[in-house]
Amino acid sequence: MGTPGERTARPGGGFAPGYNKTFAPPSEGHAVRMLVTAGNTQVQIDRVRSITNIFTGKTGGRIALAAHEAGHAVTLLTSHPEVLHELGTIPRDDRWTLHPYRTFDDLEGLLESHVRTGNYDAIVHVAAVSDYRSAGVYRWQPGAAEPTLLDRAIGKIKSDEPELWLRLVRTPKLVDQMRTVWGFAGILVKFKLEVGLDDLELLAVAEKSRAHSQADLMVANTLDGADAWAYLGPFEGRYDRITRAELPARLLAAIDGLGKK
Repeated sequence: MGTPGERTARPGGGFAPGYNKTFAPPSEGHAVRMLVTAGNTQVQIDRVRSITNIFTGKTGGRIALAAHEAGHAVTLLTSHPEVLHELGTIPRDDRWTLHPYRTFDDLEGLLESHVRTGNYDAIVHVAAVSDYRSAGVYRWQPGAAEPTLLDRAIGKIKSDEPELWLRLVRTPKLVDQMRTVWGFAGILVKFKLEVGLDDLELLAVAEKSRAHSQADLMVANTLDGADAWAYLGPFEGRYDRITRAELPARLLAAIDGLGKK
């Protein structure tokens, strides 16, 4: 494994076409209109139970605050607005907008509305979005040939069942809808986290994922290394391995570089 800051070459680099070439960074006197997503989504099992993940939105929060400090106009969609108090001073001016969400459906609705109508120059999609949602809870009675779907109108599943089966179905990939469904033509940044991959495997998966989503930039890491480092790229076909502390500034510099092209 390389050291922080090491450049790692990968084939197949290059940026997705279609980003907004009228983008002008703050150094040229214009604030970038940036949408950042952060945190985790929930998918409901019943009215009191849900499935979610462990992520709290600190990475997206840091990026959003750094972007605002750099002079950008930032809209942050986050499931954990409370963590912002741990990260720094929350802005109170007209370049800062915050929208909380809780569920997958909440985030999907907010994103569709903002992407279609927000006229953003860049979207940084950090949120850890649910890959699956509940399609029903089933009871399997002894001797039955197949499970029975519980009444979907039940507000809370009873706790006296010896065994229940939960059916999960795929959710739509929100980042994939940015270009193809919602028509976003600005700079798109995608995040990818994997488990159990070495560096070369991670970068191969990340670059394939970036290209699939037509993203301009990818930030990739592993669960074990998530607190320490990440890969950012591609830059002429290579990815840079950077420390977690460097990520906000390096990412904003990369977005500025794209906007100047």
